[in-house]
Amino acid sequence: MGGMTSRAGLGQRLLSYEDAGATRPATRDWTAPAGYRNYEKTVRIGAGDDYWQAVSAAVLVWGVKTRSGFTVEPAVPGGVSVQVGERYWLLAHLGPVVVREPTQVVAVVEEADRRGFAYGTLHGHPVSGEEAFIVRRDADGVVFLTLRSLTRPGQGLWRLAFPGALVAQRMYRRRYLRALVALAR
Repeated sequence: MGGMTSRAGLGQRLLSYEDAGATRPATRDWTAPAGYRNYEKTVRIGAGDDYWQAVSAAVLVWGVKTRSGFTVEPAVPGGVSVQVGERYWLLAHLGPVVVREPTQVVAVVEEADRRGFAYGTLHGHPVSGEEAFIVRRDADGVVFLTLRSLTRPGQGLWRLAFPGALVAQRMYRRRYLRALVALAR
């Protein structure tokens, strides 16, 4: 594949929304900006130091996405460890169809008891907005996963697919909420 679907094609794209970092992965309390469909859900996913080490490492290498069926392709060959400003293709596998989603990491948090990141959509993504995956550990060692998202219709022909994108988003959210639980075993 060449041109705008290649890894190099990511560098030519701009964020498709104005509020980069609006899902605020570093904060426990969050108020979504107006103009988006917003979502936030926190679930208990496990407990203990070993589990915390496993999930906090996994979340920072796109583990929620990859364990939910996505393929992550970095714009620059190498690792998939998240860094602000890095760009990726997220490949959603929907049966025989693969949807290529251009994205950029817009925020990262790496604290002792809170880790995660947010990525924003680039032009050409099926939707416009941001998604964040955050894991945190409380004083008792209980580990929680928080999902946050801001969503608007994508641009161009993607606008017509927005109702279908919302259905897919709900399906993937269920997968995200279960993605890291198996690491407890």
